[in-house]
Amino acid sequence: MPKTQPTLLQTWLLASRPKTLPAAAAPVIVGSALAYTDGGFSFGPAFACLLAALLLQIGSNLANDVFDYEKGADQGERHGPLRVTQEGLLTPAQVKRGMLLVFGISALLGLYLTWVGGWLILVLGVCAILSAVAYTGGPFPLGYHGLGDLFVFIFFGLAAVAGTYYVQTLTVTASVWWMAIVMGLLTVSILVVNNLRDIENDRQVGKHTLAVRFGVSGARMEYVLCISGSYGIPVALWAMGKLPWLSLLIFLTIPAALRLIQAIFNDAGPALNKTLAGTGRLELLYSLCFALGLSIATLIG
Repeated sequence: MPKTQPTLLQTWLLASRPKTLPAAAAPVIVGSALAYTDGGFSFGPAFACLLAALLLQIGSNLANDVFDYEKGADQGERHGPLRVTQEGLLTPAQVKRGMLLVFGISALLGLYLTWVGGWLILVLGVCAILSAVAYTGGPFPLGYHGLGDLFVFIFFGLAAVAGTYYVQTLTVTASVWWMAIVMGLLTVSILVVNNLRDIENDRQVGKHTLAVRFGVSGARMEYVLCISGSYGIPVALWAMGKLPWLSLLIFLTIPAALRLIQAIFNDAGPALNKTLAGTGRLELLYSLCFALGLSIATLIG
């Protein structure tokens, strides 16, 4: 528990876990930058995608908070941020109501995006909300059966980037799909750190993440592959003439990436909280550098 009792607003901020929001914003930034480069950028759909992505992340955080509590997953030696349900700061009913409110607002944004992009966006939005709940909730929680990485890759990578691009251009190019893969890898790397940090607790409570299934070495290798792929794919796209050379401004983030890889091999337990936050910052900085590079290349022709 915190040393002083937080206010109600502070409690809801704790529950929403704002430090996780860069992972939701980064794919939208990349998708919008690609749309701008291809002459299809539209502020309204882009902004709606950003808000919807942030709300889906917050809703997912609330769902994880309450459903992990109900499954007893927070009763072990957790090393992550405070969980408001477990600490008694909010009741399960309150957190569930908050979750429904957040998902409800994101659904309203989804209706606007459906009007812009068609029924496929509606299907995508419904699947995103259901997956956010099913990550730790329901009879077959995805995160408890080693499927969290796959669904994070799909919805925070493929769906987020391609969906953002599609509602602005009504098409998706090969380069967009490849960059969607890149952002999926970066977002999965955040989850890898989270699962590596909590590997012992997850093993004790029966949460079979990929880190639990394949061990510490497997998780570290997954992290290295995700980070390496996020730089290798854009280089290949540039070499094939699919991206301008200025998109390689992402290389400005390589020193941070190398420090994080070093940390993933040297740290464990609570020390990985800094690596977790750093990986989130890396994804955001990566997306901003990519967007800046594309924007400059487009402006100078």
